[in-house]
Amino acid sequence: MTGIQPVDITTEVKTNFINYAMNVIVDRALPDVRDGLKPVQRRIMYAMLQEGLLSNHKHAKSAAVVGEVMKKYHPHGDTSIYDAMVRLGQWWNMRYTLVDPQGNFGSMDGDMAAAMRYTEARMTKLAEEVLADLEKETVTLKPNYDETTEEPSVLPAAFPNLLVNGASGIAVGMATNIPPHNLTEIINGLLAITEKPGDTAPEKAAQMSLDEMMTHVTGPDFPTGGRISQSGIREAYLTGHAGLKVRGKARIEEKNGRNQIIISEIPYQVNKTNLIQTISAMYKAGKIPDISALRDESDRKDPVRIVVELKRGAIPTLVLNQLYKYTQLQTTFTVMNLSIVDGQPRVLPLIDTMMYFLDHRASVVTRRTEYELKQARARAHVLEGLLKALDHIDEVIALIRRSNSAAEARDGLMLRFDLSEIQAQAILDMRLQRLTGLERERLQGEYNELMTLITRLESILGDKKLLWREIRKELRDLRDKYGDERRSVITLLEEDINKEDLIAVEDMVITMTRAGYLKRTNLGNYREQKRGGRGSSGGKLREEDINTRVFVGSTHDYLLFFTDQGRVFHEKIYDLPEAGRDAKGSHIRNLLPSLREEENIASVLSVKGFDETGCFVFATKNGIIKKTLITDYGNITSAGLIAINLQQGDELIGVGIVQDGDHVVLATRNGKAMRFDSTEVRDTGRATQGVIGIRLRENENDAVVSMTLVPGGDEASELLAVSEYGLGKRTPVGDYPSKGRGGMGVITLDVTEKTGSLVTLTRVGGTEELMVLTQKGTVIRTRVDDIRVTGRNAQGVKIINIQDKDSVISAFSIAREDEL
Repeated sequence: MTGIQPVDITTEVKTNFINYAMNVIVDRALPDVRDGLKPVQRRIMYAMLQEGLLSNHKHAKSAAVVGEVMKKYHPHGDTSIYDAMVRLGQWWNMRYTLVDPQGNFGSMDGDMAAAMRYTEARMTKLAEEVLADLEKETVTLKPNYDETTEEPSVLPAAFPNLLVNGASGIAVGMATNIPPHNLTEIINGLLAITEKPGDTAPEKAAQMSLDEMMTHVTGPDFPTGGRISQSGIREAYLTGHAGLKVRGKARIEEKNGRNQIIISEIPYQVNKTNLIQTISAMYKAGKIPDISALRDESDRKDPVRIVVELKRGAIPTLVLNQLYKYTQLQTTFTVMNLSIVDGQPRVLPLIDTMMYFLDHRASVVTRRTEYELKQARARAHVLEGLLKALDHIDEVIALIRRSNSAAEARDGLMLRFDLSEIQAQAILDMRLQRLTGLERERLQGEYNELMTLITRLESILGDKKLLWREIRKELRDLRDKYGDERRSVITLLEEDINKEDLIAVEDMVITMTRAGYLKRTNLGNYREQKRGGRGSSGGKLREEDINTRVFVGSTHDYLLFFTDQGRVFHEKIYDLPEAGRDAKGSHIRNLLPSLREEENIASVLSVKGFDETGCFVFATKNGIIKKTLITDYGNITSAGLIAINLQQGDELIGVGIVQDGDHVVLATRNGKAMRFDSTEVRDTGRATQGVIGIRLRENENDAVVSMTLVPGGDEASELLAVSEYGLGKRTPVGDYPSKGRGGMGVITLDVTEKTGSLVTLTRVGGTEELMVLTQKGTVIRTRVDDIRVTGRNAQGVKIINIQDKDSVISAFSIAREDEL
């Protein structure tokens, strides 16, 4: 049919695009499962073989190889061919290079290779194994693009190059990303498969579980080393698709009193210069602030040596976790084991990939054996003729002498001695030296060897077990010749870098104002002062605002906010707003939006976690005490949780943690204290009221202001009382009789107009420091052992000078800095 034919443009575009996509997928972007090579890589290898660029020959100009490939096999442009050849020779991209480069073939820093006219190349020894036996009709040859010559459709590949060197490529609508592996491990896995029963690779592979295979193949092995997380490897091998965490290798060293991080290996396919630039950018952005210097000391001896010097006092493990989190020192390698199988793209599990390679090797070895058998039989056929001629040499010579032409002599020999044309021609071509007795022995010896070889080859072709034995022998020989140690370490890594891993463990002073402004400040920002000093400013406050509490906790602790209405919220201390000593901080309602309008924070406590042993003990303004297991509070949500049920008009004033045998001391505004064993309070559920801890005298406007705990009832420790007008004293715990809960208590402070009401009563050991806050925001930090020990009825000594219209509203003991 001629002329213009109408077609549906939608159908035509769809058909043409599918044809284009399949051409890109099959003939350009994806590797073949059998030899692990893309078409351009296969053509480069074949062209180098044709040019004689073996590993024991001299290098040739890269331009010559590229030109040969483009001329005969791959008419897609010299740049793509040269780029592919360069990658085959880069040790940081190929686990086992197939091209031996000479000249500048680029670097890990992303430097481009020199122009092809300046560089030279030849094959490596391992590349020759990919092409081994190609001349023995082991694979099918196909016409090249212009049908002027032929090229192999696949290479014999004596080892599974797809798994050993991996592959990456982007096709139309799909991509492959296969990680490299260790040659020894992969071959050990193949040997394990071939030892299974069955005549074919699928039958053998069906007998092996993935767990058994992973005793041989532990995971990918990148040429740049690094550490690979175990998580994801099994999934990748089972499904052909998964994500693997990969970290560089770094160590911490100390030099001149400072720590430094030495990075000696980086993740696969990470650009070293880009990594250094990212580290620098993260320092400038404040994400990794503890870096003082950054140097690249890489050289020929140490291809990767990045030195990260740290500031004095920096925590090296913290900085290392920050490097993992914010830079390419940790990456995710997405495995996509996509390759061409029987002309179609398929995602394969590990064992299936190995199965297809073994099928290919079985085909190659079978075809090679058939070729060698054919050659051996042909040679034996010639030798049979030569030996027959030597047995009748006089008659043969006479026949040849009386013949008028070579054709007549050939025909005569065929007729007289029952020879084939090939045998007759071989006799005519035989040199006279073969007539000697020694030469006849050599011919006979060669014939005997050939018959032995023919027998062996026929056995291999006739017995699958012998075929697989031959395959195993070749794999073992190749492993012993080229195998090496792993470079990448398979280890347990965190699935994600936890936020806590990026935050230093530091003691922070947490302060909170009456108006609800909260902040955390590094403990070192508060300078120590002697008893009686005026203190330093603890925050710039509004006139109507005052500080209500201060305490110390680690950045990694949970901060529990107990409200006066009996609810509890929690946050990590590192999530609190950090501010300087003079800063106001942020409002608590921004942190805890679920707080009710009439609800206020009554007590704050820090804990490591909710799996700790012991109980929370609660004290209320009206003298109620309650004890509940810590584990009952592990399900706190952002909406809060009921911590204690309160009676009408009561409020929560204190919370602590007790173990069996600890004592509880409740103190009231009017200077009374009650000490009792915590075991006298039975454990109750979370949403309960509790029992009476101390009875308050009616009509005296008294209330519980403080609860302190005495571990084990230690009577050698002391109770520190601080009054409203800045007086304080220490009194031995033994001076407070343990009378059991529910009593009226004993005197703990002689409350007068000079002292003011009791503000707090807290247990101390004598080595701590005391932090005191006043209503106007003044903070003082002083040594506890500077405060005199007196009896229960004494008023104490001056701790802080109180200015007019000011008063102490909170005091808290903390460990000294040299004991933290």
